[in-house]
Amino acid sequence: MKYKDYYAVLGVARDAATEDIKKAYRRLARRYHPDVSKEKDAEERFKEVSQAYEVLRDTERREAYDRMGAHRPGQDFRPPPGWESQFAPGGFAAGSPEDVDLFDLFSRLGRGQGGRRGQGMPGRDLEATVQVDLTDLVDGQELEIPLSYMERTAEGLHRISRTVKVRLPRGASHGQRLRVRGKGGTGSPPGDLLLGIEVRAHPLFRVADHDLYLELPLAPWEAALGAEVEVPTLRGRVNLRVPPGSRSGQQLRVRGRGLPRPQAAEGDLYAVLQIVTPGQLSEEEKRLYEQLAEVSRFDLRAHLR
Repeated sequence: MKYKDYYAVLGVARDAATEDIKKAYRRLARRYHPDVSKEKDAEERFKEVSQAYEVLRDTERREAYDRMGAHRPGQDFRPPPGWESQFAPGGFAAGSPEDVDLFDLFSRLGRGQGGRRGQGMPGRDLEATVQVDLTDLVDGQELEIPLSYMERTAEGLHRISRTVKVRLPRGASHGQRLRVRGKGGTGSPPGDLLLGIEVRAHPLFRVADHDLYLELPLAPWEAALGAEVEVPTLRGRVNLRVPPGSRSGQQLRVRGRGLPRPQAAEGDLYAVLQIVTPGQLSEEEKRLYEQLAEVSRFDLRAHLR
């Protein structure tokens, strides 16, 4: 049996904590995933990383692996005396130890094929990222998530491609990482799916937590005299009262027209006022502006003198 240094494959110390092993696996899996990696031999490296993680993530398998001792990678070795009776009392199913692949041996441990637990192997957690629209967060949209990953079957290690359906929970937000139970790798029990949420940019609304911001243009006379204007929201249009004397940059709140919160009322919509002057004036408009300039006592630059 040829030795494989699973700690070296993941780039961690032999006494590394389980969380450090998991972090190393995630980093390397993203680097070598065959669907995205441009590196040479990425699929083979991804396979090695996946095998190392499958052994070291499990407490009992890691203990059995550590009891084998440390050897040079590729070195022929035999487990120490008593190892088989303690960890694989069913013997080496493929024949003598020299004929057994190390990972094949560990893939049998703990699956009721000579392992101590006599129970199914739990499926591993999978990670994915999905891009959604703002309207998906409001409606609790059901999404179809394509997954592609390496998984061991009865025929060996293969790439699995499948699609899972996930309904966005109330209050989901940009940057959130959802744990979807039972949607991960095959096993007993099945693993979980760790789903990252990315919200696409919207042409009108800017997102801040569960609140929305909308730039609302106003004509100078609307800002000066006050007005009632129609503004869009994610759930239809509403009328908003602009008070007289409004200023550019002022924010008017529309309660409950933001994004849903997990266990509370919806966030709010903030209309950010932007006063816009006409680009071209008719003769009548120009005359009225000139008349306003003559009669107005408004001194907006008094503080500069």
